[in-house]
Amino acid sequence: MSDLFRLDGKTVAVVGAGSGIGAAVALGAARQGARVACLDVAADAAQETAERIRHAGGTADAHTVDIVDAAATTQALSAAKQPGGRLDGVVCTPSINVRKPLLDYSEEEFDRVVRLNLKGSFNVVRAAGRLMVDQRSGSLVVFSSIRSMVVEPGQSIYAMTKAGIVQLVRGAACEFGAAGVRVNAVGPGVVETPLTAPIKANPDWYRAYANKSILKRWASAEEMVGPTLFLISDAASFVTGTILYADGGWLAADGRFTPPGI
Repeated sequence: MSDLFRLDGKTVAVVGAGSGIGAAVALGAARQGARVACLDVAADAAQETAERIRHAGGTADAHTVDIVDAAATTQALSAAKQPGGRLDGVVCTPSINVRKPLLDYSEEEFDRVVRLNLKGSFNVVRAAGRLMVDQRSGSLVVFSSIRSMVVEPGQSIYAMTKAGIVQLVRGAACEFGAAGVRVNAVGPGVVETPLTAPIKANPDWYRAYANKSILKRWASAEEMVGPTLFLISDAASFVTGTILYADGGWLAADGRFTPPGI
C-alpha cells in the first residue's frame, strides 16, 4: 500500500518552492521519488531549494515565475515538464495578506492581495489545466486556508480570496475531471512560515493561535507535506473537487473555553 504514496517517475512542479510550505513540499516530493521543478518569483530561492534536492540525491531544476503574469506562468509550467513532455502534479502555495480593518483598506492593498491570491492561483490552474487536460492526466493542488471558512478582524480580504480559491478548485475539478485530471485544495491552519512571522513575534498573539487548535500548537511547514503529497499521489486517485483541512482541529472546536467539569 505504501507504493500508492510514491511519486517515482512523476514530474511535480511546486510554485512557491523558494521558502516556507512550498520549499517543504518540493523537498518532500523529491524524497517520494519525484522529479521536482522548483518555481518561485525569487530565482535564487528556487535555485537553492533545487540544489538542496540534488544534494540529497534527488532530481530537480529551478524556474523563475511571477504567477500574476499569465504568459510567464504558462511558459514556466511548460518548461517544467519532463523531457517526455509530461507534468504529473502541480502545487501552488503563494499568497499574501494585508492585516487591516476592512474600512481602512486602500484600493491598492485590495488589488495587491486579490491579484496574487486569486488571479495568480487562476493563472496556475489555467496553465496547468491546459497541459494536463491535453495529456489526459494529472493532479493540481492549490493552497487555501481555514480562512475560507472562518475569519477574524483584519482578515476580510484575505479570507475572501481563500474562499474564492475553494470555488476555483471545485469549478476546475468539474471541468477537468472527464480528462482524468484531479484538482483539490489544502486548507492549513496556523503554520510557522515567513508569512506568519509577525504573529510569532507577538507572544500573546502566538499563544492565542496555538490554544485555538485542538493540538494546542502551531504546525511546521513540513506538516503540510503529507496532506499535499497525498492529494498529488495515486493514493488520492478518487479525490477531486474538495479541500483537505490540515488545521490541528481549528475548525472542529467552536470556542476556547472548556466548561467546568470537562
